[in-house]
Amino acid sequence: MIQRLLSNIREGRVQRLLAFSTAASAPALGLEIYLEHYKGSFGDKWMWTPLLLTPPLTAAGVAGIASERASRTILPAVSALYFLDGLVGVVTHIQGIRKRPGGFKETHYNLVMGPPLLAPGSLCLVGALGLAAAIVKRER
Repeated sequence: MIQRLLSNIREGRVQRLLAFSTAASAPALGLEIYLEHYKGSFGDKWMWTPLLLTPPLTAAGVAGIASERASRTILPAVSALYFLDGLVGVVTHIQGIRKRPGGFKETHYNLVMGPPLLAPGSLCLVGALGLAAAIVKRER
């Protein structure tokens, strides 16, 4: 089994693995986002978008495990939205730091106490997993 896995990886056949990684990563990330945005009282409408995109991305990842067609159509479409939402998150987190008392003049304090600057990048990474599943070969 391990030898077959290594052979598939060497040949670039990791579509199911990437679809599984996307499906498994999204719910855990969604829970973390919920807890962090709850602390922020969902003060911005953009705080809801990663939570709304997490269930469809998880479902698309599961579909990608079962179907090559889903891995090449549905999964990359939803993954692209998740990726773009991560980019929007980086911008909104920068704005959140800027709006805190002292803004960038108190950078150290506001980076520690404000919105985590690079946390939305994790959405980009999970979205990139789903996008990668669309371009690699399917396991045998």
